[in-house]
Amino acid sequence: MTAPCPRGGPVPGPVTTLLVIAKEPVAGRVKTRLVPPCSPRQAAALAEAALADTLHAVLAAPARRRVLVLDGEPGAWLPPGFDVVPQCGGGLDERLAAAFAAVSGPALLIGMDTPQLTPGMLAVDWEGTDAWFGPAADGGFWGLGLRRPDAALVRGVPMSSADTGAVQRARLDAAGLRVAELPRLRDVDTAADAVAVARQAPLSRFAARARELAPVLGLSTRAHPACVAGEQP
Repeated sequence: MTAPCPRGGPVPGPVTTLLVIAKEPVAGRVKTRLVPPCSPRQAAALAEAALADTLHAVLAAPARRRVLVLDGEPGAWLPPGFDVVPQCGGGLDERLAAAFAAVSGPALLIGMDTPQLTPGMLAVDWEGTDAWFGPAADGGFWGLGLRRPDAALVRGVPMSSADTGAVQRARLDAAGLRVAELPRLRDVDTAADAVAVARQAPLSRFAARARELAPVLGLSTRAHPACVAGEQP
């Protein structure tokens, strides 16, 4: 069992390091579950838009430091204000563990698959809280925050399965941590996910790209006044 995290007093802000773990949006390497109906290039375009939305939400949130943990090379989609570090090898649990191990102080790690997130969701308060957990609709998790990063809390958690989130949450509880929950969000993995998220965040870059691919994705804009051709986030 992982030892409980030491409990201190209130932590002044902004003290949180915001970590984004992401993959360079290269056709054929990202969002492969969108193919079909999308082509590999179209899937990569959606991934790039989702990543850009994520990075700009992080930029607008209070943080001590902003770090992009990247598999690949930075592109024009990367705004200034981020430290870029390479991902380590191994499975996703090992890569998440390494990301936490590389920072000190409170850290919140998120992925690139939830372009609907807002800066307010990332403005976490550590007073009385040891961990933040962001459940995903598919059974995984989109966000994990640790007041005192401990790689052992992530290493060994089975990833990309229906019980990933439950296992990770149980790991936090078993360590005796005081856990607060972030909003439940839907990851973009399939065409149905892309449509649902585009409707939820119609002014996002992701939604704008989804509208360009509306015939491919089966996205109707009639019921969503904000989703009109030519409108930009």
